[in-house]
Amino acid sequence: MKKFKIFIDENLPKQLAIGLNELQRPQNIRDGFELEVLSVSDVYGIGAKDEDWIPKVGAINGIVITQDFRIQTQKHQRELYLKNDVGIFFLNPPSKLGYQYWEMVKKLISEWENIKKIVNKNKPPFAFRCTSKTAFVKMD
Repeated sequence: MKKFKIFIDENLPKQLAIGLNELQRPQNIRDGFELEVLSVSDVYGIGAKDEDWIPKVGAINGIVITQDFRIQTQKHQRELYLKNDVGIFFLNPPSKLGYQYWEMVKKLISEWENIKKIVNKNKPPFAFRCTSKTAFVKMD
């Protein structure tokens, strides 16, 4: 059975990782692949620099969900995730203040089946982006 690890970046509540992991666990057999959801801050430490954790996530074929679009727009960070074969889902927040807590929970839950399909069908590196009103679309 294929196994995937999805990391929730620390710019999102780590409770999302805990909750999604618990909700996904009984679905793994039915889905035909195993998906584990973890928190970047729990695994790599609070305040871990992107330059430190991105290669570690890539080494285990990990995938990241983040609001930090600078990973895509800053050349050295974009090259880092591409070089290390990391899959990334960018959540484009509805305002400069980011998502409200329950908005984020609802967005991730509503996109979860789509995220699982993307993870299962796309080999990293990849990048997908969504807004508060749109589903994930592949980025070039």
